Amino acid sequence: MMISQASCFWEERLKNHNKTKDKILTMTKVCPEMKARVCEKSVVFEPISADVSFASNRFPSYKLGPDDQIIDEPEEDEKGPSVKDVVDKETRALSDQHKRLSVRDLACKFDKNLAAASKLVAEAKSKEVNSLEGHVMLKKLRDALEAMRGRMDGRNKDSVEKAISMVESLAVTLTQHEGGLIQERFEVKKLASFLKQASEDAKKLVNQERSFACAEIESARDLVMRLGGEFNESERCSKASQDQGPNVEKLVEEFQEARRIRLMHQPTKVMGMKHEIHDLKSQIQEKSAYSVKLQREIGRIKRVEGSKSCPYVLDGAQSLGSCLRIRASSESASDVSKCSVQWYRAASESSRREAISGANRSVYAPEPYDVGRVIQAVVLSNAQKFTVTTDGPINTASGLQSRVESLMRKSNSEFTVVISQMNGQEHASRSHVFTVGKTRIKLSRGWITKAREIYSNSMQMCGVRDNANVPAKTLFWQPRKGLTFLLTFESEQERNAAIVLSRKYAYDCSVTLVGPDD
Repeated sequence: MMISQASCFWEERLKNHNKTKDKILTMTKVCPEMKARVCEKSVVFEPISADVSFASNRFPSYKLGPDDQIIDEPEEDEKGPSVKDVVDKETRALSDQHKRLSVRDLACKFDKNLAAASKLVAEAKSKEVNSLEGHVMLKKLRDALEAMRGRMDGRNKDSVEKAISMVESLAVTLTQHEGGLIQERFEVKKLASFLKQASEDAKKLVNQERSFACAEIESARDLVMRLGGEFNESERCSKASQDQGPNVEKLVEEFQEARRIRLMHQPTKVMGMKHEIHDLKSQIQEKSAYSVKLQREIGRIKRVEGSKSCPYVLDGAQSLGSCLRIRASSESASDVSKCSVQWYRAASESSRREAISGANRSVYAPEPYDVGRVIQAVVLSNAQKFTVTTDGPINTASGLQSRVESLMRKSNSEFTVVISQMNGQEHASRSHVFTVGKTRIKLSRGWITKAREIYSNSMQMCGVRDNANVPAKTLFWQPRKGLTFLLTFESEQERNAAIVLSRKYAYDCSVTLVGPDD
């Protein structure tokens, strides 16, 4: 496209130059030989094809209507082309697409136009020589006219002066034309350098495309050779398998039959090892149960021996959901209600024990945190300390795990509770709904909300440790600082399930939900 525009530009400049030349020759008419020398051959550029087609070969005409609006002129009603013409046109278009210039053809076009540009440069040099000769001739002509003016007088002298003025104007015009020629030569040189660079780029592109094409051809050839080898190998393997097919199938059937007979009449080593492992597991379980039983018996014997000197004992089932009570075992012992009591939990009887904050009554209901731990109580009576201990660790309640798993399938778990105390004061109330969610806990009755808090470090929850009517069914809950509740549930399992579920959800929120000072 750039080359086509350059060709049109130089043709237009040559036409203007020819017009100026004719004008100069018409004005002088003194030297026919100069006209013969100045005449030049017009340069004809080869047309360059472009893959562009226009719907019309002329610019559309318009009319200006009212308010300077552009109105298209009505087109003449012409009959549309026939189907055959349309098919022929499409066929020619496809043929032209197939004949589009390749990179090699484009390089050839660049070389041809570069040669044309070089020819223009040579012609510009010849024009410069001709212009110099014209200046010399005009100077000689002016000198001759000046000499004639000195010898002429009257009317002839005026004619000579007029001729001198025409020669001077012609010299000015020739000088201007020479300036235009210099500009044209500069532009021609610029175009020639551009075409030379484009030709070199096209050659580089041709070499690059050639290398890419060679590489693709080599890779395709290697792929075809590899696929051919694999295909031949697969054919050989298929033929060999077809030849050996009946024998292999027969061997497989015989092997499967022999394996079946062996499994029927002789157990494998793996099955024997499985049976041995199962027997060992059962023996270990029996021995561990017997060991636990012996440890409990030893602990009971020690407690019986110590109870001879200790006037207090523990009553109640040692499992979750029950209550442990301290009672006097002898008439000489002081009343428990008049004694100071502190409950402890420990991993075992010999390990370090941990005081249960707030548990200083004669009754204590174990909570889920106490499962697997030993519970002890220290009774201070008449300046003497007496320690009572459970026979073994606190056992979990039956059915609690399945209940918690069923509640965890829900997004929110609701429990029916009664508020026994609020901020340490007795509180007589109707039933409320205690809702345990994945991110918060809410206590409400209908549309009235008593408390609603997200899990945080200021929240506390545990089994009741103070005096309560039903300790095994009651829990202590502190939603935030300055607000506490004692909530009584419908059953021991519901209370323990609410505590376990709340602690699981709090742990998911990176919060440890325990009792005071735990």
